[in-house]
Amino acid sequence: MQQQELIPQLFKSEYRKIISVLCKLFGTAHIALAEDITHDTFLLASETWGLKGIPQNPTAWLYTVAKNKTIDHFRRNKLFSEKIREELKGTQTVSEEMEIDLSVENISDSQLKMMFVICNPLIPVEAQIGLALRILCGFGIDEIADAFLSNKETINKRLFRAKEKLREENIKVELPPANEINSRLENVLTTLYLLFNEGYHSTTQTTSIRKDLCLEAMRLCYLLLEHPKTNTPPVNALMSLMCFHSSRFEARLGQSGESILYDQQDRSLWDSDLIAQGNYFLIESAKGNEISKYHLEASIAYWHATPQENSDRWKNILELYNKLVLIDPSPMVALNRAYVLSKAKGKELAIKEAEKIGLSNNHFYYGLLGNLYTNLNNKKAADYYKEAIKYCKSPNDKLIFEQHLQALTH
Repeated sequence: MQQQELIPQLFKSEYRKIISVLCKLFGTAHIALAEDITHDTFLLASETWGLKGIPQNPTAWLYTVAKNKTIDHFRRNKLFSEKIREELKGTQTVSEEMEIDLSVENISDSQLKMMFVICNPLIPVEAQIGLALRILCGFGIDEIADAFLSNKETINKRLFRAKEKLREENIKVELPPANEINSRLENVLTTLYLLFNEGYHSTTQTTSIRKDLCLEAMRLCYLLLEHPKTNTPPVNALMSLMCFHSSRFEARLGQSGESILYDQQDRSLWDSDLIAQGNYFLIESAKGNEISKYHLEASIAYWHATPQENSDRWKNILELYNKLVLIDPSPMVALNRAYVLSKAKGKELAIKEAEKIGLSNNHFYYGLLGNLYTNLNNKKAADYYKEAIKYCKSPNDKLIFEQHLQALTH
């Protein structure tokens, strides 16, 4: 592999590991220093490998340089070194020369603890997702700005404010106490859920599926599953949901990148291994006594992955949505329930329910009404599709609405 290909690949896979370990070592007050050392490590790799060639073990080379740069900083800055040792007293062994532990175990532990730091409720949700992409996923500022349909300056300011908040509040890089872990875990799951959804239902990209975001959300969710304190039923349910949705990646896009709706998807392209994993985690999620929204959404996704010949499929999905809307009475859940209602009990009843939602300036809402009125009142359906196109930001979604509109007028 060429250097120009290898370094970006290693940046995506190793940046998050190195910076998580250094953040755990330095504390949240010094995230910027951890970022600087990690960036300098990759900059040196780019310069050195271009002159001397790629080392035999590039990952080990990066870890060694990161350790050396950290040790050099401690030696040069005695005041900082003493301050860090003072902060770490009582939390870990403090030696004369700091130990930079880049073992597999410490990397996993550091990333898990940083997940709880980043998903702290003191930070706005958008900033949580941005920090997760930056620190836990190794995304560049340009990529994060692209994901949020924003610019580098805005993202940098948002992340700076979030890091300042962590510093001011002196948030510890540690797992929450046992009596708080479930409530704090809920916030972590919300962030991972939103991260996955941005990849799966992207409204900011020409490609409507961003696998990189989805895979990162799944990777972070798996970190939670690996730790006994965070391997809870809701975590298993979220992983199940992600597996079921991810199983249809290849079937959701055509050769030209256009979206393919569920009913038109080629089932042979669905990933049976991911469906099997979704089933496994769904069964694991049933071991507790609670039912979260992730349980219900995973169960809905399960029915979408069952054979279409199953006559009870839409009835079962509707029952699940009836429960979900009580837990999560959001407009999007109500919209999805209205669509399922049309499949289970007919369009007329679904239209009555959908019109009660009354969302304005929302392309999903107008698109749903366009679908429901099709073949009942095609003029109304066309008007609604025009409204959907007007407010739609996703090029792929807009194309679908335009195709529906064209079919009505021909």
